[in-house]
Amino acid sequence: MNEVSVVGPEGGETIQLGPTRMRILEDGSTTGHRLGIGEITIAPHTEGPPQHRHGEHDEGFYVVSGTVHFTVEDTVHEAPAGSLAMIPPGAPHTFANHGDTPAVILNTFTPDLYVQYFRDLRAMIAAGRPLTPESTIAVMSRYATEPATDFA
Repeated sequence: MNEVSVVGPEGGETIQLGPTRMRILEDGSTTGHRLGIGEITIAPHTEGPPQHRHGEHDEGFYVVSGTVHFTVEDTVHEAPAGSLAMIPPGAPHTFANHGDTPAVILNTFTPDLYVQYFRDLRAMIAAGRPLTPESTIAVMSRYATEPATDFA
């Protein structure tokens, strides 16, 4: 029989990354590593990671609450609650919360490759290394992801 995963409102694996919290809802273990899902809560007036490109996975962002600003190349898209942004491999992107209230987004990774990235960032912080653009980019490089320096 196939195992079913049900994660309640307080469940999942929580990873605090400065003012941003990632809650891993599906790490790929239920989906044969075809899909990973996280819930990201972004504090008000918080920038996301450096603009980057994924080489091996699609990434989706569904805005549950608040407004998220997605930067894709040189274009900023304002995405209020109910918006969906799908980022294919190779597309330069980042996100931010420029508003006065927290923003919550449901984040998908197909396949689940990028779930471990968040765990690695947590381990880096726990080891006393600061979360900086440079340290973030170094961890990204382990997961077929590179900075989009032509748009950063």
